[in-house]
Amino acid sequence: MNVRYVRRGLASLTVASVALLTVGCGADEKPKTDKPAATTASPQKSQSGNKQPSTEEPTEELAVLKGQKGLELTLTSVERDAGGFLTIKGNLENTSDSSSIIPAQASGDETEVVKHGNSLGGATLVDSVGKKRYYVLRDTDGRPLTTSALSILPAGESTAVFLQFPAPPTSTTEVSFQLPTFEPATLKLS
Repeated sequence: MNVRYVRRGLASLTVASVALLTVGCGADEKPKTDKPAATTASPQKSQSGNKQPSTEEPTEELAVLKGQKGLELTLTSVERDAGGFLTIKGNLENTSDSSSIIPAQASGDETEVVKHGNSLGGATLVDSVGKKRYYVLRDTDGRPLTTSALSILPAGESTAVFLQFPAPPTSTTEVSFQLPTFEPATLKLS
């Protein structure tokens, strides 16, 4: 191979790399402030395995749904997103004295969702006034936009959960939240 062609190729590669870095970095761009940053909080454990006291402010309970074998789902926030989504957050807790298996029914019965493992993908929102049912959103691979990889919850432990739905119209102020094997709950929307 001719050295001249190799040098020309390396020079082109260098120019292309610099151009991509200049365009891609965008150091002068300001971050978008219309969306809050996504954060995930998990309980801190000390060496002995006990949870450390939380430094977060206590959250308001919007609804508590009782499930099987001591499972309780506490819903703490319902937020409409400017992009047309409704995100529900809360905690799934095992209030029993023994470990509880998260029921497979909570994932729902849709083949595309079930093939991605245990989740809360079976949850729905029902707008009885608008006569509509809203299902948990899915990504392009069919994974539900909700907490997944749920299996066993030890006694007294809890885990943070989220679910994302298409947002009902702004005229809808109340929906029924339903999750298989749990009691339904009414949620107020703002």
